[in-house]
Amino acid sequence: MEFLQLSSSVLLLLACICCVPVSCGESSTSTPPPHQACSSITGSCEECLKNVSCLWCYTTNACLDYPVRNVLPPSKLCRLSDARWGVCWVNFEALIIAMAVVGGILLISITICCCCCCCRKRSSGPDRDEERMARRREERMQRSDERKSERKTKHDEIRKKYGLLSKSDHPYSRFEND
Repeated sequence: MEFLQLSSSVLLLLACICCVPVSCGESSTSTPPPHQACSSITGSCEECLKNVSCLWCYTTNACLDYPVRNVLPPSKLCRLSDARWGVCWVNFEALIIAMAVVGGILLISITICCCCCCCRKRSSGPDRDEERMARRREERMQRSDERKSERKTKHDEIRKKYGLLSKSDHPYSRFEND
């Protein structure tokens, strides 16, 4: 139970961390017309990144068209540590590292949650079954003991009747030769 509370708090924390870059980013209410080419935008990083199809490169201080065929901009266009997209305060290198860490933590926490839930279900199942089997075994042993004692009393009565008991008070018991 404690682990589930811990993992849910970790997931909540990760969700907050993932949402912070989105909420801390500068929201642009006015976007440039879509027909405006990124190379024609001059000025600062903020002006360039108002258009989502643009990429700002700090080494050349230029606004470039984002290479949509590639997930990441090639190094000949701009180095990852100097490339900005979306917001000016996060470079691609930091973004890749942060997303890898967050993704790794999520995968590990999900794996641990699944393993703990599966192990808890497995461990509780056999315990109940073992308990049930032990109870049944004990009941069988009791019944067996009862049947044994009943058989012994019957056999003792028969032996007593025919004088086969050594400590019998029966008047027709065997005489022993001394």
